[in-house]
Amino acid sequence: MGSTSNHGAEGVGRRDLIKRSAALGLVAAPGMGLLSACASSGGGGQKKDKAGKKTAKNPLGVNETAKMEFVLFDGGFGKEYAQDAVKIYQKDFPKATVKFSATQKIQSTLQPRFNQGNPPDLIDNSGAEQMDMGVLVGKNQLADLTPLLDAPSYDDPNKKVRDTLRPGIVEMGQFDGNPVWIMYYAYTVYGVWYSQKALDSLGVEYPKTWDEMLQVCAKAKKKGMAGWTYAGKYPYYIPFSLYPMIGKVGGREVLDAIDNLEPNAWKHPAVKACFEAYYELYKKGYILKGTPGLDHIQSQTAWAKGEALFIPNGSWVENESANVIPKDFDLAVSAPTGIDASDKMPFGTIWASGGEPFIVPAKAANPEGGMEQLRIMLSEASSKNFTAKVKSLTAYNGGTTGITLTPGLKSGVAALQLAGSNVVNPRLQDWYVQLQKEKIGVAGLGEMMAGRLTPAEAIKKIQGFADEAAKDTSIKHYKHQ
Repeated sequence: MGSTSNHGAEGVGRRDLIKRSAALGLVAAPGMGLLSACASSGGGGQKKDKAGKKTAKNPLGVNETAKMEFVLFDGGFGKEYAQDAVKIYQKDFPKATVKFSATQKIQSTLQPRFNQGNPPDLIDNSGAEQMDMGVLVGKNQLADLTPLLDAPSYDDPNKKVRDTLRPGIVEMGQFDGNPVWIMYYAYTVYGVWYSQKALDSLGVEYPKTWDEMLQVCAKAKKKGMAGWTYAGKYPYYIPFSLYPMIGKVGGREVLDAIDNLEPNAWKHPAVKACFEAYYELYKKGYILKGTPGLDHIQSQTAWAKGEALFIPNGSWVENESANVIPKDFDLAVSAPTGIDASDKMPFGTIWASGGEPFIVPAKAANPEGGMEQLRIMLSEASSKNFTAKVKSLTAYNGGTTGITLTPGLKSGVAALQLAGSNVVNPRLQDWYVQLQKEKIGVAGLGEMMAGRLTPAEAIKKIQGFADEAAKDTSIKHYKHQ
């Protein structure tokens, strides 16, 4: 979304894997054909570069003269952090040629190259045109990144790369068994974003129960401010706060059942309670007028201007909206409001996970080079550079020492500390992209929040979509281990 935005989705991808679908027509029903074609194994393929000699300075055995091609998603995180890491690669391998490019058209740019068997060596697979990870993994189009994870870290030869990563990053890159197909570089905090200054002006604290949420929204409405807005054109942003709320109310097992496409998973009482709570925002007029017609930038701009108090989003929003967020806004993020004291998990339960998915294609000419570029990016220096420039954490477990944290980033770190072990990570957005974005998001939640479906109707419709996906033998299915 990272990038979802850029997920930033972002992603998942800003960012990450849920990133924007400005090209919704591209990834709608016909899009699955495109995605499948993208992962087909046609073409004669390209010749693999001969691997280099493994040494202490070159633990992955990179061919020091081989060309390395890196294609980045050009989104909310920008290009500079990646370009800086490329300079380090070029310094380490001065005889190598590096081709770096950035595009928002990941699928349409790279689909023909996957078909022809000559993909780049490293790809940031994010954005509205993100290639379907489940399809890529299911059709054996990605290289296993275990050699990277087991290599010495860039900073400390006595510590493996995997031992420098935040909890859950390695597991997120796994789909079935031990191979790791994806390295999520950004670490995204999803939740409810707001201006602390605005809350203070209302004389309220962030609401912990839904009754309190409705009271805060009522106060805001009296002051001429809507309680909520969201990316109405891309309503798969709503789950950034709704999914962890469902987990808080009903427990992790409810989210796991949903991810596993289990029968009647969406009919759980926790889902019903949370859908009805969000629908109440619509019924009481607490949603900013016109929100269903707004895209992510328009909704974020309205929110930054004080037209709405709360917005569900990922931590890329601070960088993406930097040009419209006032200096005295005092940006903050919170874990979602719950229902009441009967919730299964405590207040502070939040969704945080890897975003900005990087992949090394199985048919890359220089896969060692692609992995080495990632090893560089996972160093402390590159991590700090990313965090300082784009106001987001990375998969590297640290990288904030000595950096003056921006308000949103500081709030995100505090939210993670409050959550402790109560961090949830729904997987629909990377296991079943089309189901999450177009069906649950646009056709289900989007319609409900616009008042065109009741919660009961939305649940029935979404459960039907999930059942269809579960029965679809053309897609690979995944389950929590």
